[in-house]
Amino acid sequence: MSESVTYDDVLAAAVRIAPYVHRTPVLTCESLSSEVGAELFFKCENLQKVGAFKARGAHNAVFGLSEELCRNGVATHSSGNHGAALALAARSRGIPAHVVVPESAPAVKRAAVERYGARIIECRPTLNDRERTLAEVVDRLGATPVHPYDDAAVIAGQGTAALELIDDIPDLDMVLVPVGGGGLLSGSAIVAKGSARSLAIVGAEPAAADDAWQGFRSGERVIVDAPVTIADGLRASLGKLNFELIRRHVDDIVRVDEAAIAAAMRVVWERMKIVIEPSAAVPVAALLEHEIDVEGQRIGVILSGGNVDLGSLPWSR
Repeated sequence: MSESVTYDDVLAAAVRIAPYVHRTPVLTCESLSSEVGAELFFKCENLQKVGAFKARGAHNAVFGLSEELCRNGVATHSSGNHGAALALAARSRGIPAHVVVPESAPAVKRAAVERYGARIIECRPTLNDRERTLAEVVDRLGATPVHPYDDAAVIAGQGTAALELIDDIPDLDMVLVPVGGGGLLSGSAIVAKGSARSLAIVGAEPAAADDAWQGFRSGERVIVDAPVTIADGLRASLGKLNFELIRRHVDDIVRVDEAAIAAAMRVVWERMKIVIEPSAAVPVAALLEHEIDVEGQRIGVILSGGNVDLGSLPWSR
């Protein structure tokens, strides 16, 4: 795959990963739609394998590798969901996986990485430490690195969630996506702008980890090292390829605070009767806080994951 990512790359990814991932359902919620004045359609990647959309990019990356590149397995750094996804994809292909995990990663996500058979290497919870430790692992073991978001194959795989959403609900006006490292947003943006209607695409981000919001407005990629937010899946700063794709295709990025994220997560649990993690609640929070003008529109929302430490819920702190 080239260093950029195209709509055709996403279509190819959809075919490649179809045997290994779920086609997740799209749900509606009349009370939430009424509250924001728009028709909302929720793509439930919380019901995906490993409990997150990350299964898509990981499987596309792993099953797109040659036998030679697979010989010594694959390696990545991850706070949890991508690590678990890569471990599952590697196990499905019969190769080892090595995952660098920050000490601050939620216990439930670390346990999932281990359960799928990966070897865990701990590091300090900063982006520099994650990347340095991964480089050491790759150098020592000869494993092929699969970056959690700054990777063309991963981005194309993540874009298949939006591809399915638009296929199921073809008359959407906008797709709303959480943004951390940018794999899901950049992949979704390629699909939104490549579809017949060229839909609006908006990213939603925690205000406490707002590198994408800053960079989108300044035109310069911003790194926020070790941000503190309950949306643990969105603590990473945008990758280089992700930033370029987002600048090219995304219409806007909005921010929400921690209280709004926790409240939105609880609202989805209570009204939709599904479990989502804080990262997945960020776009819902943006809607409930009226950070985006969606009046009278049909909005697709990607609920990115559902891996939650039930012993540490944000509204019980």
